[in-house]
Amino acid sequence: MKNILKNLQRRNFVKVLASGTAGAIATSSMAFGSQNRSKKNKSEATTSKKEVLMKVGCQSGGTSEENLAFKARHGVYHLDGGMPKFIEGKGWDLEDSFRKREACEKYGIHLDAYHLPLSSAGIDRVIIPHIMMGKSPERDREIEMVQQMIEVAAKTGVKLLNYNTTILPVLRTGRTIDPMRGNASYSTWNYQEALQREQQLTKAGRADADEVFERITYLLDRIIPVAEEYQVKLGNHIADPPVPDAYNGIMRWNSPDVFEGIKRFAQLYDSPYHGFNFCIGSIAEGLRDPENEIFPIIEWVGKRKQIFNIHLRNIKGNFNNFQEVYPDNGEMNFFHVMRALRDVEFDGMVMPDHVPQHEAEGAGLQAFAFAYGHIIGMLQALKDEA
Repeated sequence: MKNILKNLQRRNFVKVLASGTAGAIATSSMAFGSQNRSKKNKSEATTSKKEVLMKVGCQSGGTSEENLAFKARHGVYHLDGGMPKFIEGKGWDLEDSFRKREACEKYGIHLDAYHLPLSSAGIDRVIIPHIMMGKSPERDREIEMVQQMIEVAAKTGVKLLNYNTTILPVLRTGRTIDPMRGNASYSTWNYQEALQREQQLTKAGRADADEVFERITYLLDRIIPVAEEYQVKLGNHIADPPVPDAYNGIMRWNSPDVFEGIKRFAQLYDSPYHGFNFCIGSIAEGLRDPENEIFPIIEWVGKRKQIFNIHLRNIKGNFNNFQEVYPDNGEMNFFHVMRALRDVEFDGMVMPDHVPQHEAEGAGLQAFAFAYGHIIGMLQALKDEA
């Protein structure tokens, strides 16, 4: 029996080797070894193969010469370039935006997206805080700047703006060391541990989910018409992480049921320019069975054509207790996730996100390089399937 198994494994390896790509070897091996883990993945039952339209991308590092060369060396030719120079009281510098595009073109990189200055840092740290504080007339002046940013993006050929609608920043309780991955350090959230700490109100005070949605709606009522005029997509990232109850006085808009929150946001507007910077990791953080529960969410949002960008981040654990790990050693099988994205005809960027840290020099770049290769290998294998 051992000889039979060895022969089977050898034949599978040789068959994959013939495809001619190291990435396909790694990915096919991953898919074979975990084929029994996601029996509920409906995408595996799909009989008609669809074209692979998505591509590897990234939002880290900006448009410096050093970063663009690094991206090109690792096969990353699509980019969220951060944001152009911010002009107080006005918005973005159009000339700086053109310079960013020209810097990318030197390396054959497409400047596909920017980030609006509505970030995951929370209102105490963003440069336009009054929108999510719900404070007028200050928020009206900030919204006018966002409208100008949409126009600048369009004039530069940037067709996607990613953003966050959060009051609290990303919430974590510490880090976990993994000796089996070279002492890599994983960002960790444990809700019960967090409850033992003194909760601190932000300058926004308290707000329930309905109040947060009112502020989101106030913003979108004024920027979606501009996005439609200039044909620029607006991709919102869910609050990270989902929580079971108000924390620091704030209830996340995607909580306590992350799927219901996503549905509520998605259905605010019927517009091809209203959708998600769809973070697989943050969504999984709100699920009790991420391995299987992620697929109906991909299918529901994907069929509505509201997935504009992907953050591909894996976790160990689930709702209220998780660690952010490498893409290949979490709860979700990312080859199956990528299949599901292919099957809903997602055509945007797939980005590494929140990579693990470690003590070695160049740790961040090493982790991103690993993630790029992982994504590229999966894309190659999916293309071979099609």
